[in-house]
Amino acid sequence: MRKTLRWLLALTVTIGTVGAGGVTTTATAAARSDQADIKERILKIPGMSLVEDKPYEGYRYLVMTYTQPVDHRDPSKGTFKQRFSLLHKSTDRPTVFFTSGYNLSTDPSRSRSEPTRIVDGNQLSLEYRYFTPSRPQPADWSKLDIWQAASDQHRLYQALKPIYGKNWLATGASKGGMTATYYRRFYPHDMNGTVAYVAPNDVVDKEDSAYDRFFATVGDKACRTQLNSVQREALVRRDEIVARYQKWADENGKTFKVVGSADKAYENVVLDLVWAFWQYHLQSECASVPATKASTDELYKFIDNISGFDGYTDQGLERFTPYYYQAGTQLGSPTFKTPHLKGLLRYPGIYNPRSYVPRDIPMTFHPGAMADVDRWVREDSKQMLFVYGQNDPWSGEPFRLGKGAAARHDYRFYAPGGNHGSNISQLVADERATATAEVLRWAGVAPASVQQDERKAKPLASYDAKLDRPGVQRESGLRP
Repeated sequence: MRKTLRWLLALTVTIGTVGAGGVTTTATAAARSDQADIKERILKIPGMSLVEDKPYEGYRYLVMTYTQPVDHRDPSKGTFKQRFSLLHKSTDRPTVFFTSGYNLSTDPSRSRSEPTRIVDGNQLSLEYRYFTPSRPQPADWSKLDIWQAASDQHRLYQALKPIYGKNWLATGASKGGMTATYYRRFYPHDMNGTVAYVAPNDVVDKEDSAYDRFFATVGDKACRTQLNSVQREALVRRDEIVARYQKWADENGKTFKVVGSADKAYENVVLDLVWAFWQYHLQSECASVPATKASTDELYKFIDNISGFDGYTDQGLERFTPYYYQAGTQLGSPTFKTPHLKGLLRYPGIYNPRSYVPRDIPMTFHPGAMADVDRWVREDSKQMLFVYGQNDPWSGEPFRLGKGAAARHDYRFYAPGGNHGSNISQLVADERATATAEVLRWAGVAPASVQQDERKAKPLASYDAKLDRPGVQRESGLRP
């Protein structure tokens, strides 16, 4: 009897192994076939055009454009081609809808977002409207607003959903996190979940005292004091440094028509200094802050490394004109007190978005836009995760979760000591497990073990140093 049972058990295992091998072989062949014809399937969608086909190991990487209306409320007002990329794995995997809120990178390396790795899925990455080359010609700037941009995402999602039928998640970091949130507010039923990283929420543009409180406590006192001292010294020596700045600009074909002069640009660069340090650096890097009596060469290099002299040249600003336009019309922008710079600032009021947008582009601020999104997040949002960095200045005004957030599976976590590149992997263990488990559930791919115990949650795809992108790309200039 025992021999019979052992024989039956062995036969069952053998059959199971053969079956699994056959399925695996079939699945691999199906995946290859799926990758081979995905381009043709997408190109059959009206309005789709191919820009580049860049195969990447384990994926198919396509750069394409989709014809969008300039005005989703009135398609008769013209169209433009909006770029997007597709990191395609398989149509039977979930899809992550990513945007940086800015330009699109068309390099497959460093393109996979953290949620895409967690769910081992496809990733659709969309260039934000009005960022070159996804800009109507001529550009009607009044059609650059958060609803029109959300409608771009909605329309592209509708076009691709018949092909990518599994669950979808929206994500982005910084302005991309803001964009993912606005998309969810206006089209709450498109996505199964949203992961918004380091997304500021400027509910009332003129009320920015939260930033003053942030800079009064961030890091340790010694670092705060030294940064303020160096920022002041940068203005004490401004004439010497501005002369050097102008010389650099002349030698490199840089101009200052929009801001007005190298001196005005320099004042903006210096005002960025403390903010930019905490945005991109860590408490452990405070030792790199130079002494107040450091040489002008050393001071100049530090300012350029932290703030970036290119940011307020015409050439540095042009790429980001759409962001500054939105900051000055809907998003709002941060202000903060600088009592340690008293008597050294020459251009009161220059530190605002209107200073960075060419004057032939009209701007009018609409104060209700952010308040509407804030109310929706607090009262009506579901299955949203906000990740912030404890030491990131943009965390000073975060999205707020209202009553019943836990029941709606809404979360807000902070990476300890984290900067503007904070992500789920940097959270404390319990929060990291909860966040990872929820992302897997929202995507519909949570293993049974995770359903039973979220502490077992981990990304389904292994980390790839060539493929996985950092949380936020470093840029010069004060921008989320």
